[in-house]
Amino acid sequence: MANFLLSLFTIFTILSLTSSRTITTPSHTTILNISSSLHQAHQILSFKPQNALQQQALTQQHHPTSPSSSFFSVQLHSRETLVNEQHPDYKTLVLARLARDSARVNSLETRLQLALYGVKRSDLFPTQTEVRLEDLSTPVSSGTSQGSGEYFSRVGVGQPAKPFYMVLDTGSDVNWLQCKPCSDCYQQSDPVFDPTSSSSYYPLTCDAQQCQDLEMSACKNGRCEYQVSYGDGSFTVGEYVTETVSFGGSGSVNRVALGCGHDNEGLFVGAAGLLGLGGGPLSLTSQIKAASFSYCLVDRDSGTSSTLEFNSPRPSDSVTAPLLKNRQVNTFYYVELTGFSVGGEMVSIPPDTFAVDQSGVGGVIVDSGTAITRLQTRAYNAVRDAFKRMTQNLRPAEGVALFDTCYDLSSLQSVRVPTVSLHFSGDKIWALPAKNYLIPVDGAGTYCFAFAPTSSSLSIIGNVQQQGTRVSFDLANSLVGFSSNKC
Repeated sequence: MANFLLSLFTIFTILSLTSSRTITTPSHTTILNISSSLHQAHQILSFKPQNALQQQALTQQHHPTSPSSSFFSVQLHSRETLVNEQHPDYKTLVLARLARDSARVNSLETRLQLALYGVKRSDLFPTQTEVRLEDLSTPVSSGTSQGSGEYFSRVGVGQPAKPFYMVLDTGSDVNWLQCKPCSDCYQQSDPVFDPTSSSSYYPLTCDAQQCQDLEMSACKNGRCEYQVSYGDGSFTVGEYVTETVSFGGSGSVNRVALGCGHDNEGLFVGAAGLLGLGGGPLSLTSQIKAASFSYCLVDRDSGTSSTLEFNSPRPSDSVTAPLLKNRQVNTFYYVELTGFSVGGEMVSIPPDTFAVDQSGVGGVIVDSGTAITRLQTRAYNAVRDAFKRMTQNLRPAEGVALFDTCYDLSSLQSVRVPTVSLHFSGDKIWALPAKNYLIPVDGAGTYCFAFAPTSSSLSIIGNVQQQGTRVSFDLANSLVGFSSNKC
C-alpha cells in the first residue's frame, strides 16, 4: 500500500511539473484575432480626439497621483487620440504612418552616421531661420510625411504649470516646445506656451554647461540659442532656457533645460513639442537623474492610454536583456539581441549580425518613435523566410509599401500563426503576440508581416513590436525589461 501511494505521489508530481513547464514555455503558435483588429481599425477612423481628451482630463482630476520625491508618472497617448487627420480609409492612414516612419528611420541613421564619421559639434552651425516652408521636405497630413511623433505624454511646463502634449522620444535628447512669439509654428492641440506667464522661465547664458552640451548652438545678446534638425529636413530653433517641468500630480522638477522654439517647421502636428528620453546629458531622464524609466505603448488603433513612469520598479516578470552603450553616440539605447525564433525553431542568423563593433557600427536599439522593426537585410530575409515557410496555408497578397510579405485573411475570423520571439543572452525569450507582427494594412482583411529590411548597419526594435508591453529601462543596472500586459 505504501509503495502504491509512493508511486501515485510520484506520478502526480511528474504531471504537475509537466503541466507547469507547459504553462511557462512560450507557445510555438499564437492566435491572431482578425475580426477584433479589423473592428478596431474601422473605429479609429471615426475616433473623436476632443471627446477622448475631455474624458481623460476628468479621469486625471478624479484620480490624482500621490506626490513623491522620486516616482513620477504621466499619461501616455497614441497619436490618433490627439490628431484626427480625416483619412478616407484605413489604408491611407497606414501609408501615412509608414511615410512618417521612413522619415524617422532616416533621421536616426543620419545621426549615427554623423557620430561614426567624427563630425564634431564645432563643425555644425544653425540653419538660417528665414528658410521658407516650401523649401523643406515638410510633413503634412493625408499622405505625405508628418514627422515621427506617434506617442504623446502629458506634462506641465512653467510656474504655474500649463499642461502640454509632448512627443515621447527615446531616440533624441533635447527637450523643446513651441513658444510665443512664433515666427513660424505648426498647429498643436494646446495653446502655445507663453514664457511671460511663467515665473520660473530662465534664459541660459552662452557659457552655461547646458548650452555647451548642445550639438548646435549660437549666442545672441549673451543668451544661448539652440537648433535641433531632423533627418526629414524639419527643425526647431529658439532660445535655450530652464523651466519647471511637472508630472501630473506626482511631482515636479525645477530648472530643466529645454528649448523654447520660435521657429518650428515640419514636425509633430498636434504635440506642443518633444520630450527627449535618450541617454545624453540633456535628455529629461539625465536631467532629473532618473535611475529608471518605463512606458507601455497601447495599440495605436486604440483610444485607450497608458503611462510613462520614472523611477518605478521593474515588473518582476520582465524578460530582461543587457542594456548597452555605443561609445560613439550616447543617445541610443542598445540591447544585446542574440537571435530570433519562429514557431519555436531558431532562425539561422550569423552571431555577429546584431553586435556593435569597436568602431560603433552595427547593433540593435530599442526606439519608441520608430514603428516597424528594421533588421539588417540578411537577418530580415532569414526571419521572413522562416515565417513564410510556416504559413503556406495562408492566402498570399500583394506587398504594401515597405512590406513584402502580406496575406489575404478577409475570409477568416481568427487564425493560428507561428510565434515570433526575440532571444537575449541568458536564454531570455520575449515571445510577441500575433498582433505585434501581423498588422492590418487596409479595412478589408489584408495583413502584412510587420518587419522590414534595412541596408544600414543599425537594427531597430520598433513600437509595433512593443505594443502592449511595458518596456523598462533600468539605467542603474544597465538592463532593459519587456513585460507583457502591463499597460
